[in-house]
Formats: sequence, C-alpha cells, structure tokens
Amino acid sequence: MGCDISHEYGGESRSVEPKPEGEGADALGTGHIQPECDPITEWKKNESDCLREIQQRRNETTGCQVLWDELLCWPDANPGQTLTFDCPGVIVHFTKKRGWVKRNCTTQGWTDPSPPYAVACPLEEEIIRDGETETEHVIANKLDTVQNFVEFYLATVKTIYTIGYSVSTATLTIAVVVLISFRRLHCPRNYIHIHLFLTFILKAIAIFVRDLVVFQTEGTDYCSFSTSQCKISVVFSHYFMMTNFMWLLVEALYLNCLLLSSFPHGRRYFWWLVLFGWGVPTFFTTVWILVKVHFEDTACWDITDNSPYWWLIKGPIIFSVAVNFGLFINIIRILLKKLDPRRMNFSHSSQYR
Repeated sequence: MGCDISHEYGGESRSVEPKPEGEGADALGTGHIQPECDPITEWKKNESDCLREIQQRRNETTGCQVLWDELLCWPDANPGQTLTFDCPGVIVHFTKKRGWVKRNCTTQGWTDPSPPYAVACPLEEEIIRDGETETEHVIANKLDTVQNFVEFYLATVKTIYTIGYSVSTATLTIAVVVLISFRRLHCPRNYIHIHLFLTFILKAIAIFVRDLVVFQTEGTDYCSFSTSQCKISVVFSHYFMMTNFMWLLVEALYLNCLLLSSFPHGRRYFWWLVLFGWGVPTFFTTVWILVKVHFEDTACWDITDNSPYWWLIKGPIIFSVAVNFGLFINIIRILLKKLDPRRMNFSHSSQYR
C-alpha cells in the first residue's frame, strides 16, 4: 500500500514511501486455512506495531504524533504535511473496492480523514448519509460490520461442508458395513475399497473435531487461536487428507496390476499396499510435525501460503495425483487394447466388460 507524504518548506516538496500495510504479517502466520483470517491478522499486526511505536515516541511533542485510528497507522509528520493511504486491507478484502483517505497535519494536530472512511471505503451493507463525518463511533461500526460479515461467511461455509461431510460419512459407513458383513465380498479388491472409505470417514471426523475445538465457545478468535488440541486436530486433518490420495493411488496400482495380469500372490502384495497407503502419510506427516515444532510453531499450524514446509504435505499429494493420472491413461490403453475385436479372446473378454 502506498502513502504519499508531501510538505512545503519554502516551496520544497518530497515523497516518502512508508512500510506497507501488512508487512511482517508473516510473523503472525498469514495464509491460514481460512483466507478471511489473513487481512484480519495483518490488521492486528499493524495495530500492535503502531501502538508500540506510539509508546516509544510518547515524549515527542513537535508536529503530529503517530496515530492509530482503529483502521490505519498514521506516521508522525510535521505541520503542513499531507498523508494519503489506500483503504485498509481488512476492508478491501471483503469489498474488492479500492479507495484512499488522507489526513493533514496542522499546528492543532491531525485533521479528520478526507474523505471519511465510510465514503472512501464503503461496505456494501452500509448506507452513507450526506455530510456524515468520520468519528470513532463510525469506525467501530465499520469494524463490527466487517467482523459480522466474516462470522456469517464462515458460519455459512461451515454449515455447507458439515452437511456434505455428514451425508458422505453416513453413506460410506453403510458401504463399509456391507463389505465387512458378507463373506462373499471378502477379497483384496474390496479390502482396498474399505481402506479408502475409512480414510474419507476419518477425514470427516477429523474436520468435525477440529470445528469443535476451534468453535467451542462464543467469541473465539479463530484467526489467532492456538492450542495443543487445535494443532492436533489440524495434524489429523492433514494426515487423513494425504491418506485419501495415497489410497486412491493404491486403487489405481491394484487395478493396473490386475489388468496386466502381473499380480501373483495377491495377499502378500496386498499387505505391501496397506503399508504404502498408511505408511507414506505417516512418514511425511511426522516429518511435517517435527519441522513445525522447531521452525514454524505459529497459530494453529494451519499456515499454508509462503510456508516451504507445506510441501511436506502438498508434495506427496501432487505426486500421487500425477502418478494416478498416468495409471488412468495406462488403464484406458489396456482396456482399449483388450477390447479390440481383432485381438479379443472371447473366453476372457467378459472380465473387462
């Protein structure tokens, strides 16, 4: 965010570029699972830095002192200077409309923002009255509106995915019970199906537990929430997400081997696939936990953007998707080849149909 500072002393004018809003916000861990937390985290970081600077310069009496007006931090200035800032990111993130406000430094102190925040950085829900002046009350109402919007947005998203996960968990549980109950369905292929279904069920349970931990009380600041229970819930969410992709890869590997008729001693190889499906996520998740504890123990461990350690989770998933795609193409090639009427052995063709 740019800020133009101009002042006149004998006709001289100059421009200064102050520290952008949100710079250093990574110290608080932007890039949460909830993107809506990023601008709020930056705003709190700016408030903390600004109040610290105000405390350090509280004995200075010349000119206009550093000012935090609940939305922006205005650096110190001399009488005659004019400072111009873009609208604060915490508002722009939700409105997607950019504007600017400025203050003049006079001998009596800072002037009110011009134009007022309510005019320069309006929220869609607001009704701006002609001639309205910016006051602490208006700023407080704006912050409340932003916070209410965030809470409503997250509550709506939470409701949607909770319903989806609930339906998915119920249907997959029924499928697992059916596959386990009937002995005629017991075979390596269905065992792999059961493991895959279990990963989806356990992932949904991990999401439910995470929500219970994060949203356990009214007024919880989920953007800076950091407890052992929260971190553990995030760990299991990532772990079961990775097991989803690993067992999808196991499904593709098993089907590919069956079609190639290169899968003798199925039981023995099945247990190697089980070790792969659960072992690979366990290894990478354990390494991720260790590096998080030692190098990035911030917030609720839900930092993803700009974190090199996230590749310990994302990397194996991307690799499994790439291999899965290759196996998918190969399976289609095998099926087309075996179903070619010119090469078809009709005594075995039914197994591919």
